Amino acid sequence: MSKSKSRISTKAFERVATGLVEALERGTVAWPLPPPPVQDPDFPAVSPVSPHELFEAGLGLLNLDRGMFDRHLNTVVDTIVPYRMNLTDDPFDVHEKWLNKRFDELSTRLLFCIATDWLAQAFDPHAPNTDRWWLSIALLNGLSTVPYGQPVHQGYHLVESIALGERPGTWHTSPEPGPQHMDWNPHAVVPRMSGSLVAHDQGVEAAMWMLERLEGGDEPRRLLLMEWVRLLFERPTLVEPLALKPLLLRRALDPSPEVATKVTLCLAKAIEADRDFGHELAVALHQREDVLVQRAMADVLTRLFRRLGEDAIPFLDDMLKSEDDNVLAAASATVGDLKYLDKTMWADRLKSLTTHPLSIVRRNLVPNLREYVEHDPADERGILHDLWKDGDEVVRTRLRELLLRMEEVAADHFARRIRALHDEGVDLEPLWEPLRLRRPERCDAWTDWLNGSGPQPLTERRPLHTSTGEEPDELPALGDALDVLDQELGFLD
Repeated sequence: MSKSKSRISTKAFERVATGLVEALERGTVAWPLPPPPVQDPDFPAVSPVSPHELFEAGLGLLNLDRGMFDRHLNTVVDTIVPYRMNLTDDPFDVHEKWLNKRFDELSTRLLFCIATDWLAQAFDPHAPNTDRWWLSIALLNGLSTVPYGQPVHQGYHLVESIALGERPGTWHTSPEPGPQHMDWNPHAVVPRMSGSLVAHDQGVEAAMWMLERLEGGDEPRRLLLMEWVRLLFERPTLVEPLALKPLLLRRALDPSPEVATKVTLCLAKAIEADRDFGHELAVALHQREDVLVQRAMADVLTRLFRRLGEDAIPFLDDMLKSEDDNVLAAASATVGDLKYLDKTMWADRLKSLTTHPLSIVRRNLVPNLREYVEHDPADERGILHDLWKDGDEVVRTRLRELLLRMEEVAADHFARRIRALHDEGVDLEPLWEPLRLRRPERCDAWTDWLNGSGPQPLTERRPLHTSTGEEPDELPALGDALDVLDQELGFLD
């Protein structure tokens, strides 16, 4: 062992030993601990008498199994060091200073590796070690203190393994077999393992004990709980056994707005699991007056429309009455989802928002204008008229594109739009400027018609090119080719 590795190993071992005792102290505040899910019938589990007994056992195992510690240390260092060195270099020598500044992260990862190793021994199907079970569940409880980093990802994996009664590290989903496998049979139909997962009865009780500890903890632990719940909804077989639905309803009423905000991230999966429950959960969140929760609900409104359909319309109506600019911006961007339910309602809602005092709301209508023109080419509601009069440059830029395209393919509709604007004295120069550069003769014809000195221009009918399947002698001009593409691909670009 190199001198640098020896120094880092000694310092890391001291830091891990201290962190182990501190985590076990936090993890044994809730006493007694849940019984081990997997036991040997010939050797029944003996519960520890006191938390102090666990502290001594944990330190004793750590000191006895130094090889396990060094193995995890090598794995963690290889994981976290930046790989800007030769493959033959020793990461302890090259990155000793870098590692010395990150002992907190190093020790946390090592503690989770130790908890994983102990839990794997506790779930050994041939010789389950119940002593490791008490240590691993207490250590997991003590390490689950923050809603980021290892407690989220590795902590969730341990809780999932406990609920399933399987050793951590077991990949619960199997990849599709392929010709790269030695036993591959191209005619076999192999079901995926994820659909056959079965919750372990005693494991579920232990996992629920862990979830209850987080739910009764401070705000960071409740935030961590919501991260776990969001991941647990990816396992449909665990939703009912772990009672995740009533848990979400309770956290939707959490006194902390940040915790309730995390609940909104679970809405989509909750609705897919149970539509009635998901709708009830969405109503509970929607009724909260916290600005953070309202913004989070506005952000997931599109997902609600896709899953709840018409039941999500009241949410949109209330959000459009909000006094918060962020809620209005997110909700107005979701108005386009109405067209999949009722296009008339969608067009009417666009009309009502054209005069909204907030500019971001009017700008969010721009992505809907193309489909609106296809739905109502005559613009009976006057949406294009009102938005052009608004004068907002972002809105007017998109409108200019639409009107120029309308001028080419629907001259009558274009004539009604510009006549109404001209009669009200609205400046049309931003529209004439690009048309004058592209086709000056058409621009002059329209201005003459507006001034009463010429007839209304008609839609130009250009013959479509028909391919003969042979290479032409001369290629068409780029502008003509683009015009043909415009006519073939639809009303608008």
